[in-house]
Amino acid sequence: MFYYLTLNKSIDIHPKHFGPKLREVIREKLIAETEGTCTGKYGYVVAVTKVDDIGRGRIRQDQSGFATFDVTYGCIVCRPYKKEVLDAVVTSVNKMGFFAQAGPLQLFVTQHLIPEEFEFDSSGDSSWVSVDQTTHIQPGTHVRVRILGIKYDPTEVFCIATMKDDYLGVIGSDFA
Repeated sequence: MFYYLTLNKSIDIHPKHFGPKLREVIREKLIAETEGTCTGKYGYVVAVTKVDDIGRGRIRQDQSGFATFDVTYGCIVCRPYKKEVLDAVVTSVNKMGFFAQAGPLQLFVTQHLIPEEFEFDSSGDSSWVSVDQTTHIQPGTHVRVRILGIKYDPTEVFCIATMKDDYLGVIGSDFA
């Protein structure tokens, strides 16, 4: 799920930053533009750990005075894979299933992938309730799920998951 990668990025710097603190400005701009973003190819960039190399700047030809620097950096990325087991927190519930969040990943568990012992209860707050009424799946509930499918978009990663396996299911709740 978490990997260390070395990546490259071009950073544009305004001429007012040219000076003794140029390297620091490039590093800060790299972190601001990169951390928390998602690339379809590598997943979510969790943290930039170090800047390996800052190339020589090239002045852009568009009369703005900006310079473009090629930066090589090391970072930690979050990239899920199929059959991975994750702990997640339920964010919303409906009759079709529920959505959950595991770090930056959004997961959906469809009603067909929730164990048969759960039924949808639309009275009051919508939730999935076990037949014996002891276990509820509602916003704030902690669940353990297995990823079945992954869709990579340029700006987000979306997963389909199941609770129908051994050792998966409700593991806790933020509620009493």
